[in-house]
Amino acid sequence: MTAPAPRLMLLDSASLYYRAYFGVPDSLRSPDGRPVNAVRGLLEFITRLVHDHSPDQLVACWDADWRPQWRVDLIPTYKTHRVATAADGNVAADGAEEVPDTLAPQVPVIEAVLDALGIARVGVADYEADDVIGTLATRATGPVDIVTGDRDLFQLVDDARKARVLYPVKGVGTLQLTDDAVLVEKYGVTGAQYVDFAVLRGDPSDGLPGVVGIGEKTAAKLIAQYGTLADIQAAAIDPDSKLTPAQRKRIVEGTDYLAVAPKVVSVATDVPLPAFDPALPDEPHDPITLEELSERWGLGSPIKRLLDTLTQNGKNA
Repeated sequence: MTAPAPRLMLLDSASLYYRAYFGVPDSLRSPDGRPVNAVRGLLEFITRLVHDHSPDQLVACWDADWRPQWRVDLIPTYKTHRVATAADGNVAADGAEEVPDTLAPQVPVIEAVLDALGIARVGVADYEADDVIGTLATRATGPVDIVTGDRDLFQLVDDARKARVLYPVKGVGTLQLTDDAVLVEKYGVTGAQYVDFAVLRGDPSDGLPGVVGIGEKTAAKLIAQYGTLADIQAAAIDPDSKLTPAQRKRIVEGTDYLAVAPKVVSVATDVPLPAFDPALPDEPHDPITLEELSERWGLGSPIKRLLDTLTQNGKNA
């Protein structure tokens, strides 16, 4: 009998450690007094996710480039508001992301702990974690759970392929299990239609202007009526279509934006991934280093809970 295809869980790592940072008190500190709330929170998140959803494989997807130049070349405002500023108030020369002062030092600790545990951590130069997720999700042969607080990844929801998004509503204890039915109920579109919807609506949090005067409800209505962004644009120049004069004008005026925005919003599905093992470990890859990290950063309890959960998950596999 053929073994079932493995269940793959993909973590939008930055989305989750930011959520941990802001959701876990910074009074949680290492023995020498440095904040470790993001580290501890992310470990607890992973423990809960493994316990509740029993993945066979898990990949912590990483932003090797949080604002790829190829996306900025297409839409210069892409994530501009999140670029760090220098002391003179101008954009930092290196274009780095603005990260809270007490979060930035915790990211290398998270990386080291995940590596010592043996949890796959994958990032690729010139690509965001979203793109790594998109590539892995489309290559998967079995069910896929994508854990993210980023709505853009709703575009990967696909009932036929059993790909869904676990969207945190409160921590990771309360997750919106997002399939096509949920998207249709909340937004009026399916996962396959989400890119066109997001392009029309825009997203200020990513510096995407959208089409002036077209919000969520209008975007969903236009997609329901015409099907695709290309069809909506065709309707805008068709004198017999039922678009209002204002809608025609706005869509035509947005032609330049609409020509490039889908590539910016769409996650890449052809990222050249390095070799890695996605199998969820049932024991640490480097127990000596893990013990050292545990002692140095005061992570004994969350690491033990995660190890116990990984061991139990392995037994249940």
